[in-house]
Amino acid sequence: MVDVRHRDKAMVSRPTVLIVEDNYLLLEMLTQLCEQEGIAVLAASSGEAALTMLRDGRTAIDWLFTDINLPGLIDGWTVAAAYRERHPQRPVIYASTSPPSERRSVTGSIYVRKPFQIREILGLARMMAGTDPQHQTLRAVG
Repeated sequence: MVDVRHRDKAMVSRPTVLIVEDNYLLLEMLTQLCEQEGIAVLAASSGEAALTMLRDGRTAIDWLFTDINLPGLIDGWTVAAAYRERHPQRPVIYASTSPPSERRSVTGSIYVRKPFQIREILGLARMMAGTDPQHQTLRAVG
């Protein structure tokens, strides 16, 4: 599944996130939370779909939120590595039910352990959108 939500270009530029999550309900929830915070969303339910979006390059992607364990041959680690090849300084947020693996994560990434709480994801979305009025320091779960 590939779901790209484009907005009118005349609107004020806003950050864009690529969310890669194979659980459709969770993908939809994350999409809605980010959109409520003023973030444009590109959504992919597989690593292959995410890599296609990255290669396409039609939409600038400001940060990546990826599940690590995805169906198919391409996992979240691979998606993050491909994203960082194109955008070496941009943020990556990993999500998984498994403990973090520092060997595989990209530098400067954030790890969120599932199940996560909505307030943690809202905090991350606000931080990425630059709308967190308190500029809270977020604690990655895990």
